Amino acid sequence: MKHLDAPHLSFLCDMELTVENAHLPGKTPIGERRIIRVTGGKLRGEKLNADVIPGGDDWIIVQEDGTIIQDVRILLETDDKELILMSYRGVRTGPEEVLNRLDKGKNVNPKEYYFRTAPIFEAAALKYNWLNKKIFISNGIRLPNGVNYSIYTVE
Repeated sequence: MKHLDAPHLSFLCDMELTVENAHLPGKTPIGERRIIRVTGGKLRGEKLNADVIPGGDDWIIVQEDGTIIQDVRILLETDDKELILMSYRGVRTGPEEVLNRLDKGKNVNPKEYYFRTAPIFEAAALKYNWLNKKIFISNGIRLPNGVNYSIYTVE
């Protein structure tokens, strides 16, 4: 059986999020929970420019080895005043000492850990309908007061 060529990625936008300190409900049956409120941010790219409306959340599960599983929902307002829902699941993992530095709010080289997400967009406006019909992935970097992502379209 012949394998298909790997999909091509094309740059969509950079996204910067600002966040509050984590709320720590504790260990639940599925893992240690952290709920992080998204306080704002922006997306900037050639085809998509938007501000993040404050109020979204990241419902994180921290696994025994320190790996973080993200479940994020945010609302975007484009520069032409359209609303777009954005959600993504992601994974941040790496060596224990690197994850400890990230948890302490230290600047850590993103090459030292794995941080990827799979964004999904939901747009009502016809102009942004193309977002509803594509697959996206991103790589991320955790910063002391937020996160940055570069989002790519899987072609």
